[in-house]
Formats: sequence, structure tokens, C-alpha cells
Amino acid sequence: MTEMELAGRLLVATPQLKGSTFDSAVILMLSHADDGALGVILNRPSDVAVTRLLPKWDTLASEPAVVFQGGPVGTDSALALVHIDGPGEPLGVRRVGGEVGILDLDTPTEVVEPAVIGLRVFAGYAGWAPDQLDDEVGEGSWYLVDAEPRDTFRTDAPDLWRTVLRRQHGDLALMASFPDDPTMN
Repeated sequence: MTEMELAGRLLVATPQLKGSTFDSAVILMLSHADDGALGVILNRPSDVAVTRLLPKWDTLASEPAVVFQGGPVGTDSALALVHIDGPGEPLGVRRVGGEVGILDLDTPTEVVEPAVIGLRVFAGYAGWAPDQLDDEVGEGSWYLVDAEPRDTFRTDAPDLWRTVLRRQHGDLALMASFPDDPTMN
């Protein structure tokens, strides 16, 4: 797989990852190259308000305006994604896929504000060593599906795992009804 194949797409945790760090995770892939892969978990909001950590970005923060737990790596750093309004790449933004881009948080807010219609902040990220993600996909730990722009900025983020699976075709859509505890089925 190449960066062009995964950047901007979603990794959806399979039931095989139940009980792990990535249990029911939906990850937006930001990069995938020979030196590894990087993404953020979209469906883990925290209780920490964006205004508490990054007050200058509060006015652009999408609801819920909280910091999301982006993954287990680098949890003491922040990464922001923006919903880009229009074509091109605004100054301070690198487009990841579709209408979503990574924001350089050192960019002045007044430069970014006219070009975006939403922002989501993540503490940490999910990372993989070279070939690690390819191996995990190959062994059935992840479903690889197309992302929709609204996936990154949903107000009902905790329900994203089921929402994304439900819109898939065939047997994959049935996974949306997979019980949280299969032993209770």
C-alpha cells in the first residue's frame, strides 16, 4: 500500500481488537509511507475543553468543543484537523483527503479562520512502524473504508464505529449490529 491509498481513509477496528487500546476505534489515516503510518482516533472525546488547552482556537472548534484522545502515542502533544471550506490548501493547512486537512497550530487564527468551517483537536495519535499496519490489515484487525468529510467532525463521535459500518455494503454493514459483549448474545 502507498500513502495515496490510505491517507484520508478510515481504519475501523474489527471485533478482533476487543479489549485492546483500539477497541471500537475509527481512525482517520493522515499518512502512510515506507517509514510507517500515522492516524488519529475520531471517536474518543475527552472531558477537556479546547478553550482550556488552546484558547485561541476555541471559536473554530466543532461541537463538542473538547480535545479528543487521538491515540496512545504522543499524548502530551496536540494535533488539529480542520474542515476546509473550498478548493486549495489554506496557509498553515496540509490537505489529508477530501475536505479535511492538518492544521499547523502556530498559524495565526485570523489567517485560517476564513478558510475553514470546523476544527477538531486531538491529544496524541496512533502510529505504526514500517509494514506494521499492512500486517495488521492483512491479519484482519482493521477494516479499511472510505471516509466522509463529516466523519471527522461529528457531534455523535462515540457512535461513529456503528455509523461507519452501517453505511458499508454487504456483510460489513452487518458488523454494525455486533454486540458489545458477544457472550450476552
